[in-house]
Amino acid sequence: MISHKDVDVKEVVMDMEGAEGVVKRVLIGPEDGSDDIIMRIFTIGPGGHTPRHTHPFPHIVKWISGRGIIIDGEGRENEMTVGMSAFVEGGEEHQFKNSFDDDCSFLCIIPNLEK
Repeated sequence: MISHKDVDVKEVVMDMEGAEGVVKRVLIGPEDGSDDIIMRIFTIGPGGHTPRHTHPFPHIVKWISGRGIIIDGEGRENEMTVGMSAFVEGGEEHQFKNSFDDDCSFLCIIPNLEK
């Protein structure tokens, strides 16, 4: 069994085209021996966003702090608040953004693609 505090996991700034004000922590992943799934936490600062993107794998999202927006493949904006969850299908275009005054954070669980 592996356990640790989220705050002890190194924060990585998402330095990629289309991303602004986003940091990520891989809470559980291959380095922890997880063969099937990866759990990450993303924090987006006010005015920040991920790139509008797609990938072949699905992911599950659980909002854990603040308010934010998920934009789906048709451009619909869905406001997310603490206690809400979302499922993004593989191949579905999407984006996460923070249009509010405080940081927001969400858990994101994906398959381990290195398996």
